[in-house]
Amino acid sequence: MPDGRRLFEVITAEVMRLLSWLSCCWQRRPWRGRGGDGGGGGGGGDGVGGKDKDATSQPSWNLFIDLATLVAATGNFSDDNLLGRGGFGPVYKGVMANGQEIAVKQLALDSRQGLREFTNEVRLLLKVQHRNLVSLLGCCAAAGQKMLVYPFLPNRSLDHFLFGKIKQTPLHWSKRLEIIGGVAKGLLYLHEESPVKIIHRDIKASNILLDEQLSPKISDFGLARLFSGDETHVNTFKISGTYGYMAPEYALNGYLSPKSDVFSFGILLLEIVSGRKNLEPLLGEEKADLLSYAWNLHKEGKALDIMDPTLSSYSSDEALFCIQIGLLCCQAIVSDRPDMYNVHLMLSSDSFTLPKPGMPGLRGRIGGWTSTSSALSNTNTDRYSTATGTEITKASTLSNLGESSSSSTLYNAVEDYSRNSISVSLTTVGR
Repeated sequence: MPDGRRLFEVITAEVMRLLSWLSCCWQRRPWRGRGGDGGGGGGGGDGVGGKDKDATSQPSWNLFIDLATLVAATGNFSDDNLLGRGGFGPVYKGVMANGQEIAVKQLALDSRQGLREFTNEVRLLLKVQHRNLVSLLGCCAAAGQKMLVYPFLPNRSLDHFLFGKIKQTPLHWSKRLEIIGGVAKGLLYLHEESPVKIIHRDIKASNILLDEQLSPKISDFGLARLFSGDETHVNTFKISGTYGYMAPEYALNGYLSPKSDVFSFGILLLEIVSGRKNLEPLLGEEKADLLSYAWNLHKEGKALDIMDPTLSSYSSDEALFCIQIGLLCCQAIVSDRPDMYNVHLMLSSDSFTLPKPGMPGLRGRIGGWTSTSSALSNTNTDRYSTATGTEITKASTLSNLGESSSSSTLYNAVEDYSRNSISVSLTTVGR
C-alpha cells in the first residue's frame, strides 16, 4: 500500500477515535461560558484561579463546526485571511455568519505529529478554563481536514510587539508588567489550580496572544503534558519545545517538571523587559544570548542596561525586581527555581525580599552552539524538529540530529551531574 494512502488511513482512524471520545466527553462536560473579558480566555472570576462564575451554564452551541461553515467564514481559506504559519500549520482569520470573528488553525494534511498535537490540544483545552488561557470555540474533522477554532484576538501575539519585523506600538511599562503577571497567573493555574496538572512545554512570546485590552492568553497546547496528581517530574526521550526557551535539564536529559515551564517563563520575562529575542547572534558574542548577558550585567550591578530602549519611562526599582525574578526562574539548579505560586507572590507583593539568584542554566544553550545545518535555523520560531519536520527524540539527538544539503550535524554530549555542569557541544562535519 502506498505510504500516502496508509498515512491517510491512520490519520482517519485516529480522528474517528478522537471524535468518539469528544462526543462522550461533551455529553458529560459542564458548559464553559464565554465570559466577558473580550478575548475568549475563559472570562473573569475572582482570585488567582480566575474561574468563571457561569461555568455551569448551559451550552448554546455545539463543539463541532462543519467544514462548509469554516470555508465560508475564511473565504475558502484565502491567502488574504492568512494570519501566519506555525509548526502545526497555517492559521486563518474568519467571520462567522453571526459576525463573530474567529481564528482557524489548520492541521497540515500529511502531519502525524500535527494530528497528535490536534488531539492533545482539544483534550486539554476541554479540561481547563482561565482568563489567561486561550479558549477553544470548536473543532472540525471532515474531508481530511483537521482544524481548531478559537476567538480571534486582534492584537495577535506578544512577539509582534516586542520584536516583529515591523514593530507595533511600543508596550508601555505598566502594560508589560500586566502581561508578565497575567502569564504567571495562567501558568500557576495550569500547574496547581486546574482540575488536572499541565506542563505547557512551549512558553514563548509567539504563544502569548493579546486581546483587545492587551491581556495575555497562553496558547498552543499541542505539546502540553498532563501530569498525574502525585507526579513531580517525568523522564522522557521525546524532547519537544523551542530552542532558547527550554530548561537545560529537559533539553539535554529529558527531565520534565513544572520548573521547566518556570525556566521558560524566566526567559520570556527577560525578553519582555529588554524588547529583544533571547538569541540575537548579530549583537556579538557578549550580547548574543540574553540570559548570559543579563546574568553578567547583574553581577556587575548594571542590570538595567538590558532594558528596552524604546521604553520612554519605567520604574528602575520595578525593572530591577523583574530582572531578578527572571534570573531566579532561570537558575541552573532545578530545586533553586521558585515555583509559579511563589513567582506570583513576588510579582503581586508590594514588599517582597528576593533571594539572590544563583548561576543560571547557561550550559548547552543554543546560543553557545554554531552550525550551518537547517535543523538549527529559526531559533525562536521553530520547535525542536529536524530539517524534515519530524520530532526529535533524545536518542536521535545523540546520533544524527539532521542533515542539511552540505553538512551533517553531530551531538557530543558531556554530562556531569554535579551542579551547573551539564554541557553539550555541537560539531558540524562537512560531507
